[in-house]
Amino acid sequence: MKTKIDTQHLKIGMYVSELDRPWLGTPFMFQGFEITTDEELKTLQQYCRHVYIIAPESSGALPTRPTSGEPIKPKLNVEALPKSVALEQQMLKINNHPGARSVYVDQTTLEEETQLIESTFTDTQELVKEMMWEAKFGRSLNVPGARKLVTKMVESALRNPDALTCFTQLKQKDEYTAQHCLRVSILSLVFGRQLGLADEELEHLGLGALLLDLGKMKIPSEILNKPAPLLPDEMNLARQHVPWGIEIMEKTHPLPAKVLEIVRRHHERYDGSGYLDKLQGDSIGLLGMIAGMVDYYDAITSDRVYREGISAHVALKKMYEARGTQFHPELVEKFIQCLGIYPIGSVVELNTGEIGVVVALNRSHRLRPRVVLVLRADKTPYPHMPAVSLAGRKTANGRPCEVERVLEPAECGIDPARYLPLPSIG
Repeated sequence: MKTKIDTQHLKIGMYVSELDRPWLGTPFMFQGFEITTDEELKTLQQYCRHVYIIAPESSGALPTRPTSGEPIKPKLNVEALPKSVALEQQMLKINNHPGARSVYVDQTTLEEETQLIESTFTDTQELVKEMMWEAKFGRSLNVPGARKLVTKMVESALRNPDALTCFTQLKQKDEYTAQHCLRVSILSLVFGRQLGLADEELEHLGLGALLLDLGKMKIPSEILNKPAPLLPDEMNLARQHVPWGIEIMEKTHPLPAKVLEIVRRHHERYDGSGYLDKLQGDSIGLLGMIAGMVDYYDAITSDRVYREGISAHVALKKMYEARGTQFHPELVEKFIQCLGIYPIGSVVELNTGEIGVVVALNRSHRLRPRVVLVLRADKTPYPHMPAVSLAGRKTANGRPCEVERVLEPAECGIDPARYLPLPSIG
C-alpha cells in the first residue's frame, strides 16, 4: 500500500516509490529506492513537497537495494545534478513545449502483447533483410513499409514494452546486421517510452534506428564478416557506412530530417571522440544520443564472428563507467532505469538457491522482477518452470525472496530465450 507523505516527515529507511514530479530531471537514478543517507533526505526535500512511500506492514517487506556483489546500485548521483537540467532541456526541445512529456501506463499483459506483436516482429525482420538487399544492389528502399511497421512497434511499446524487449533476445550470429538494426530500433523505442517521448518522436527514433546500418551493405564482405578485430585501415573503411547510408537514403523516398540526423550521429560520443562530425555533448541531440547508446549496448551484448557478447548486467556496468565520456551521464542512468538492474533475459540466482530467467520488469519494485524458475535449489530442473513475481514471494523462513546474484548463461547451461513467453518464433 502506497502512502502519501510530506517530505519534511521522511526518515532514513523509508522506501520511496513515487515522487510528486517526473523522475526525469531529478538526480535519482532509479524509480523507487530506500532512503539510506541524510543527503538523499535533503535532496528529496529540495525537489519534492510530498512523495509516496511503501509502508512496511502493507506488503510484508520493502524492496531492498542490490547485494554488495551487484555492480550497479540505486543511489543519489551527485555528479549528475547539473547535467539533469541539460537533459530536461533536451526533452522540452524535442517535445516542443513545457509539460509535453508523456507518462505511459501498461495496457496489456506480457503474454497478451507477445501475441499481438508477433506478426509485426516477423514482418519487420523480413523487411529489414529486404532493405539490406535493396541497399546492396542500389534498389529503391521500401520506406513506406518500414514506416507502417515502425508505427505498429511504437503502439506495442506504449501498450507494454516488455514484449518487444523479449523479442530482442532472439539472436542469430549469421544475420547480425539485420537483426542488430531491428533490436536497436526496438530498444530505442522502449527507452524513448521511458523518457516520455511523444508518438511522432518515437516514430522518428524507431525508423532512424532501423535504418542506421544500411550503409554497411557497401562494405566488402571480407571486412564486414572478418573473424578478427579490424585493422586501422579496415576500421576507417567500415566507418564509411555512415555517409554511405545517408547517400542511400537520400536517393530514395523523402525522409524526415530527424531520421537522417539519427543515422548520421549514432556513432558520435559525448566527449567528442566519435565520428563523423566529432560532435560533443548536447550538440549530438537527444535522438542521436539514444540511438548511439542503444547501438553500443546491443553490439557488446551480441555474439559476433570474432568474439562472444557480454551479459546485459556487465554491459550496463561498462556503460555506467563510461558516463560523462562516451555517453551523456544522466542518459546512461535513465537507460539503466529503463532496462532495470536485472534486464529481461538475465539469468539470476535467488536467495532460495533457485535459478531462473527474468521475463518481465516490475515497474513499481524494480529490484523484484518477474522470473521463470528453471532450476530448484538443489539445481535439478523444474518440470513445469513456474513464473513468479519476486515482489510477493518469500523464502521458506519468511524472508523476502530476492536476487542473490546474476549468472552468465553459459555458467549454468541456460539459454534465456527458451524461457521467455514468446510465441512460435525462433
